[in-house]
Amino acid sequence: MTTVPASIPVLRWAAERASINDVELERRFRKWSAWLTGAAQPTLKQLESFARLTHIPFGCFFLSEPPQVALPVPDFRTLRDTPLAEPSTELIDTLYLCQQRQHWFREYAQMQGMPRLHFVGRARLSDEPITVADDMRRTLEISQPQRQSLSTWTEALRSLIAKADNAGVLVMVSSIVGSNSHRNLDVGEFRGFVLADDLAPLIFLNGADSKSAQMFTLAHELAHIWLGESGVSNSNAGRVPEQNVERWCNRVAAELLVPLDELRKVHKPNAPVAKEIQSLARFFKVSTLVALRRLYDAGFIDEATLWQYYDEEISRLETIAKERKNDGGDFYRTMGARTGKRFARAVLTSTLEGQTLFRDAFRLLGVRKSETFYEHASFILGHQS
Repeated sequence: MTTVPASIPVLRWAAERASINDVELERRFRKWSAWLTGAAQPTLKQLESFARLTHIPFGCFFLSEPPQVALPVPDFRTLRDTPLAEPSTELIDTLYLCQQRQHWFREYAQMQGMPRLHFVGRARLSDEPITVADDMRRTLEISQPQRQSLSTWTEALRSLIAKADNAGVLVMVSSIVGSNSHRNLDVGEFRGFVLADDLAPLIFLNGADSKSAQMFTLAHELAHIWLGESGVSNSNAGRVPEQNVERWCNRVAAELLVPLDELRKVHKPNAPVAKEIQSLARFFKVSTLVALRRLYDAGFIDEATLWQYYDEEISRLETIAKERKNDGGDFYRTMGARTGKRFARAVLTSTLEGQTLFRDAFRLLGVRKSETFYEHASFILGHQS
């Protein structure tokens, strides 16, 4: 049986990037340990199978050393203000898929004669966050009383996504790569990213995150669009990022969701901090971390109190996340969220009008069967409002 000289450093690197341990690899490939010592080599079929398993291009296994992998957009992700390690294949594949979708929509928008979006790149880092947040509210037609009337964080998030969609922003939410339920996205790696463009601005939210956290990420990425800056973020309301861009976007997002003037009106100064942040989170439909940070921004708590409750909230939220169970929701609603309604409507309409090939539509929407496509079209185009 013919074997191939796969690079040992690349084999190790691929396994580590895919987070597959040696026990699992020994089960799948009986001579895995021998491959790593050079005592044996994989067959062509085995190496092709390993490449598919780890989502690494086949040709990489003949390089002497692992390739340097970089994101195609600026990387603003940090952990305690230290740049994160090499991006996973899940993140990179999701970015490339969204870039393909953005490229398609941009051409579609040009063919349809859609106007350029003047709010993209309208702001500067030197602008006051409160001024930019006000501009965002006017442009997106966000009303604080309307947001407060929504009963759940899920409704509030859907409302904000719909506002962005109506303004011309493609918003996509998913916890997996494309439609592959075996490739989960890690919130610890990234919370979202933005691809700035004046015809097809695109925001992707990591759907594995909580609804309230997604709300802040969406507001943060909208600030990126106003700035005209693409990038990948793991934005966190509590921490203050080192990068100027991320710090500015966090301040704009916080002001957009919890205006200090509104906060001062409803704040109860005698309430315990733990109880107050829960109350404010429900009132503004944000996470308790955002509420906590805004109490500090308003001068109602000092820095020591901020970090005391911040650490407690992080622990509490992590426990909730582990216990949370998600049944997946309605299939077609989930499909619509993954691609974004604005994008899905455009692809479906273009395909049904004969302007886009069905095979291209299937690839862009992540469907495999005609039946699924038509059911998706009925759901999306039947809910135009």
